[in-house]
Amino acid sequence: MKFSDYKGHYISLIKLGAPILVGQLGMIVVAFADNIMVGRYSTEALASASFVNNVFNLAMFACLGFTYGLTPLIGAMFTQERYGKIGAIIRNGILANFIFALVITLIMGALWFNLHRLGQPEELLPLIRPYYLLVLAGIIPVALFNVFAQWLFAINNTSLPMWIILAANTVNILGNYLLIYGNCGFPELGLIGAGVSTLTSRILCLATVILIFIFSRRFRQYRDGFTQSRLNRRTLSQINRTSFPVSLQMSLESGSFTFAAVMAGWLGAVSLASFQIIVITGTLGFCVYYSLGSAVSVLVSNRAGLSDNDGMRRVAFAGYHIMLTLATISSLIFIFFEKDMILAFTEDPEVIAATMTLIVPLVLYQLGDATQINFANALRGTSNVMPMIWIAFVCYVVVGIPATYMLGFPAGLGTFGIILSFSASLFLAAGLFLYFFLKSTRKKA
Repeated sequence: MKFSDYKGHYISLIKLGAPILVGQLGMIVVAFADNIMVGRYSTEALASASFVNNVFNLAMFACLGFTYGLTPLIGAMFTQERYGKIGAIIRNGILANFIFALVITLIMGALWFNLHRLGQPEELLPLIRPYYLLVLAGIIPVALFNVFAQWLFAINNTSLPMWIILAANTVNILGNYLLIYGNCGFPELGLIGAGVSTLTSRILCLATVILIFIFSRRFRQYRDGFTQSRLNRRTLSQINRTSFPVSLQMSLESGSFTFAAVMAGWLGAVSLASFQIIVITGTLGFCVYYSLGSAVSVLVSNRAGLSDNDGMRRVAFAGYHIMLTLATISSLIFIFFEKDMILAFTEDPEVIAATMTLIVPLVLYQLGDATQINFANALRGTSNVMPMIWIAFVCYVVVGIPATYMLGFPAGLGTFGIILSFSASLFLAAGLFLYFFLKSTRKKA
């Protein structure tokens, strides 16, 4: 195909994805700020934050993935101008996601009682336990906020969630400054202060988007559909059918990273701290890719609502062209500026030396990550999400976790091998998501 065949899609994707990207970059800034401030406080605090955040990645991505099931439903209805039905989807989606997030909260709460069994350094447990509870309290607010965020994304309004997230991130960073170090007369809480600040910002996000939904005139049609509809099994079943597979896919993917964090902890606090710095740095690429991936999913779902098979493919491959550019830029940033990033996190010479050795495997998995994100989101936009379950299981559980262990321990590569193993699972997933997206759109022709 010629450039002219993709030009309109490039513009639409960039226009839709740019606000999501800004919001994601804001979240990256907060993640960097959290880890820089905590790392400057102490290496023990940074290692503890690494363990807890990586454990909760599994829970948070499970909840986030469950909300992603709303995008293809709402996106298709938006092109059909069924605004009242979208309001009904939101109402039922809130209930479904609240129940799901509550179950995840209870599961993670049970894990809190068994933290001592996970093989982490004993001296870190007094820091890990209270911080874990603060992150636990934020699961439901994050899930419910993302119900509203996915609705806004699907109706092509990506700027509003961006502004809400940026405002909450500002509160988070300010809270870190006040509570980690005890500035301006506030108590010095260290890692706990970071947890309190993060929880406050998550609650603020949810409260703000609810108030906007209730009082904004521009959303009256959706609000009317919300208030006039009822909870019903058919709609809940529809939401569950598209939500569970995406949730499981993202859970298994993030779970492989969680297991990697646990294994890094087996190698000691320095290994865990260096692993966290690399993972947070890698989040720069991941969030950039996922912002565009969300736009791909929305526009594919819009085309699916019109049964436009060729349009779905053009959107997906236009997104992939942009994604390849972003992966190249991310890799160059990691190569040329990683040392400066590491120095921002810590002054511990052992942690700096250990982290510097991990730049090569970090760069290696960028292309695989970008490709699997693009076509996983394209497949999600078609609503044919069932293949995502077994693809994720094979790639991240059958291949990913054993590869992490084998490269990290029997192969003797340590943390380098743990990061290197991500390439195996991500490139395999990329190929399978591409294959099933092409198969899905071919079947719709």
